[in-house]
Amino acid sequence: MQHNMIRKEILEHYLQTGTYTYAGAYKDYFRSLPDAVEEIGHLVCASVIHRVTLREGNTNANDKLQYGDMTRFPWYRMRCEDDILITASAMMAELFRLDEKGFTKERAVENKIVVTCRYVSVLMSAILKARGIPCRSRAGFAPYFQPGISMDHWINQYFDEKENRWVTIDADGFYDENGMNLGQYDIADGRFDFAGKTWLDIRGGRVKGEKFIYADGLCTCSLKAVIRALFYDFHALMNDEISYRFMPCYIDEKFERLTEEDFRELDELAALLSEPDENFDELVKIWHTKKKFRIMNSPLVGDYDNMGRIS
Repeated sequence: MQHNMIRKEILEHYLQTGTYTYAGAYKDYFRSLPDAVEEIGHLVCASVIHRVTLREGNTNANDKLQYGDMTRFPWYRMRCEDDILITASAMMAELFRLDEKGFTKERAVENKIVVTCRYVSVLMSAILKARGIPCRSRAGFAPYFQPGISMDHWINQYFDEKENRWVTIDADGFYDENGMNLGQYDIADGRFDFAGKTWLDIRGGRVKGEKFIYADGLCTCSLKAVIRALFYDFHALMNDEISYRFMPCYIDEKFERLTEEDFRELDELAALLSEPDENFDELVKIWHTKKKFRIMNSPLVGDYDNMGRIS
């Protein structure tokens, strides 16, 4: 299969880090890890517990204790550390605090951190970037977890120089080892629903929006769910892997107020995101000029703190 050459400046962009993927004091440690991306992924996966896995205990995906004995997890620890371990450096600091050996396949359950897919993706991006491998986090929906629906999810793409292509991977579980048959360290085209294409397919009536679920406890679905992934993916492609509670303040909790003009702008963004390398220059231009796509709301910052910065 022939692949178009990726421009050098694009690959250089995905070697750069942002706030979340900056390796800091852990850069040399990341460089000491094994060369194989799959082996790195297994080390990361062996160091984390997904909050759903912790909640379900030794059942469902963990019925054979693939992720460890959840009864050993301390009762006084946070059941999800997404809110406090938001950067790769923060995750690594906590992992070393809990076990000074760092990444190890034998890490005890009580010494793992409880984080979700976005955090695994950020950690993988940080590691591969530190090792000189262009890498980017991506947001969208995974149709391989439950039949009939596609759940919000974050993955990675790294550039394989020998094959001249982006390789799509999902390091957020031992999926292949558990019989999912995903090919998780080289996911085939079409097995993951990227945010841009998903948005356009729903808008164009090609797929049913109810299939796409944002698992936030409210079971937000369809365009209201995909709009989140759209901005996660846009920011991640610009090396700004925003966490779940961050959204541009002009849309945060305001989906019903969006105008037709807003939707046309989002359609245009989705089209660009569907082919991020071909549209790289235009995405960068939007990043630097369309302020309302970048000014974030957050739990501690409200609309009125940002209003003067949007125009």
